Amino acid sequence: MATLKDVQNKISAVKKTMQITKAMNMVAASKLRGAQAKMEAFRPYAVKFAEVLGSLAEKAGTEASPLLTPSDQVEKINIILCTADRGLCGGFNSSLVERANSFVEEKLGQNIEVSFTNFGKKGRDHCRKRGYTINGEHLGIIGGNFDFSVATVSGRQIVDEFLNGKYDEVYIIYPEFISVVRQIPLLKQILPIPPIEVAEKETDAPYLAEHICEPSPEELLRDLLPTSVYVQIYSALLETSTSEHAARMTAMDNATNACTDMIENLTLAYNKARQAAITADLMDIVGGAEALKG
Repeated sequence: MATLKDVQNKISAVKKTMQITKAMNMVAASKLRGAQAKMEAFRPYAVKFAEVLGSLAEKAGTEASPLLTPSDQVEKINIILCTADRGLCGGFNSSLVERANSFVEEKLGQNIEVSFTNFGKKGRDHCRKRGYTINGEHLGIIGGNFDFSVATVSGRQIVDEFLNGKYDEVYIIYPEFISVVRQIPLLKQILPIPPIEVAEKETDAPYLAEHICEPSPEELLRDLLPTSVYVQIYSALLETSTSEHAARMTAMDNATNACTDMIENLTLAYNKARQAAITADLMDIVGGAEALKG
């Protein structure tokens, strides 16, 4: 049975741990506000950009650019895996890794060669452990302050490699931020750029203005299609950064609550052990007194 001193040491250790989890929770909450504001500010731009691009692609056709033309036979694909650089964020990284594993197993079953471009140390370490081919790694970006140039540099390399025939398809895996307590791993194809789904026109649907192009749609697509890839990568990085902070804040909040429960249980155990010790001492005193009377 643990002594009173042992229980006191455990309570002290748990209290110190709770101080750390509280501090990490506050830091994550502070970073979450900034990351979420950037993500929500960029979402309307990404949606409108996709709308304009879809209108231009519909006019120009899939033959207007090799970035729109699907391969006749897919033999090599590249996966952009977005994870965190650090842990202590619950099942955030493991859910993304599991989504990547299931997709890789599916493609390997079809005799398709798979390679990775990693954003985040956790995804990079997983790919190394599994022996996957890594074509590029970008560490220390997610979770910090980054701008559109990060997506432009990495996206330009991916677009060039796609045009040179290194990949037949490019996919991106990232967490979609739904709420502070919910982030869903999402798999999306970014190359060749898939056709944008247009809903059937309804009688009461709002009027959508037709985009008048100057110069021609084909000329505009030469510049806009690579930018579309950069926009999708940047949007995914913003979603990943926001989701990481939210997952860490939730995990640290749960850890703090667990520490509180543990302290209550240990305090109860300490009081019971202390009461038992006092009772034993009283019994010894009473027994000694009775022995002296006898």
